[in-house]
Amino acid sequence: MVVVIPPRIGVADAIRFIKTQLAKKLKAKFPFMQKSYAREGGIWSIGYCVSCIDLNEKEILPYVEHQEKEDKGQLQLTLS
Repeated sequence: MVVVIPPRIGVADAIRFIKTQLAKKLKAKFPFMQKSYAREGGIWSIGYCVSCIDLNEKEILPYVEHQEKEDKGQLQLTLS
């Protein structure tokens, strides 16, 4: 996933938003997850990994597009 975060938004805030929205979407699509993870405090672990790389967009996007082709057929969710 390539995410461009404006400088005024903290990385932790952006990750929290993504994880929260994705959890809501997953629980809506798969109702069993509501019961399965109700007592555990959520579907995600507390931490996350972020890597900043010093490559330009022309080098990063082809890699991500290749991964998208590899992952076709898997669950597709939109965060909106």
